[in-house]
Amino acid sequence: MTADLIRLSARRVHDLLARREISPADLVEASIARMEKVDGTVNAVPTRCFDRAREQAKDPQIPHSKLGGIPFVIKDNAAVGNVRWTGGTPIFADRIAPESDRTIALIERNGGIPLGKANLSELGGANTTNAALGTTRNPWNTALTCGGSSGGSAVALATGQVWLAHGNDVGGSLRIPASFCGVTGLRPTPGRVPRRSILNPFDTIFVDGPMARDVGDLALFFDAMVGFDSADPLSAPSPDAPFLSMALTPDRPLRAAWSADLGCLPVDDQVRALGDAFVAALQKDGMDIDNACPDFAGALPALLTLRGANYVTTWEPFLERHRHQFTPEVMGDIEHGLRQTPASIGAAERYRAEMYRRVIAFLGEYEVLITPSTPILPFAVETMWPQEIAGVRQRTYIDWIAITAITSLLACPVLAIPAGFSRDGLPFGVQIIGRPRSEGRLFQIAAAIEHLLGLPPAIIEPKSTANTGK
Repeated sequence: MTADLIRLSARRVHDLLARREISPADLVEASIARMEKVDGTVNAVPTRCFDRAREQAKDPQIPHSKLGGIPFVIKDNAAVGNVRWTGGTPIFADRIAPESDRTIALIERNGGIPLGKANLSELGGANTTNAALGTTRNPWNTALTCGGSSGGSAVALATGQVWLAHGNDVGGSLRIPASFCGVTGLRPTPGRVPRRSILNPFDTIFVDGPMARDVGDLALFFDAMVGFDSADPLSAPSPDAPFLSMALTPDRPLRAAWSADLGCLPVDDQVRALGDAFVAALQKDGMDIDNACPDFAGALPALLTLRGANYVTTWEPFLERHRHQFTPEVMGDIEHGLRQTPASIGAAERYRAEMYRRVIAFLGEYEVLITPSTPILPFAVETMWPQEIAGVRQRTYIDWIAITAITSLLACPVLAIPAGFSRDGLPFGVQIIGRPRSEGRLFQIAAAIEHLLGLPPAIIEPKSTANTGK
């Protein structure tokens, strides 16, 4: 029985826990056995806290909590008490967290059991590799990247090591690895999930969020993450109705819009073709979906400006001692931020405000905007970022993730789901963008699409093939 538990959904094991047919300890041991079997191939969870999890599973209060004792993994830029906390950088390679930060502590109070720290990109980026913990590989083809920066979380889910995974998102860090690994992820409205202490607590771009194998499990986990915490000035009380109840009542959008490229970005031909097939399937089922999008021209320069300012806020205090330990990509973000003038930052903020108003008006006409989660399929793991997409040179590592990074500026919730497979069997995913605080509706729409597409969550046995992607 224990060996089979990992193949059940989080909702199913939650029910078994509630009926006392299994215990949290059973789930912990099932996860540990699976992790020890497969993670040596993919390196999704390099830091483990098995003894801590076993002890936590004995807590008599856990069965009465929201999650009931389901193990999960935590992206290694969040703190778990008395566990190594590297942030994926040699700067913090030996750091031990004195206590869990407020995001993880809330999940623990709600019955989640941390099993380990998931690997991530080094201080930013969308390929999960770093000098402290090594490289995480895509289980669909271990020669390829799993994306990032929440790549370890996505791979742990896809390989069946855990039922639920924590991640966070600045420029697509939940959505890109979800797409590359065939799982789900939610970038929530800022304030839905209380965040750890960050240097700019008023920032609306960095958010924590859930990852899971399907939409229902994603909602179950989200219910355990939301709530008000006065230490996070953006946080707000959770709604009365559980998000899981919304995910369990699928409902198609009244009217949806599709854009393969936001009207201004290069997109690989395979991704365009997969997007066309996705839209055709929705239309065949009777969904009202048009090719349309707001005007995003000029969004990328504004994004780079605001990202640079945020990176200066976060990392400038570390430059004097650790400049040599920053990756060239992150150093480029910091230096870009340091070169900017107040006038350029002001212009970027004005553009962001205008773009937000355009998008909100658009989402008054269309209930959701759907796009690919990535403009390209998984590529060779040794490649930090693609230098060209559809014949267009990518000048920075942000260019290739612009389709998610631009939408991060909107402070709108975005839910990423699997949407098909390439001719080589690689996952393809889409992101569904809704109005602020419309997560419940997004769960309904995503569940309806998930049901229509009929793509059951699969647990992948890591494999390598000759194909190394484009």
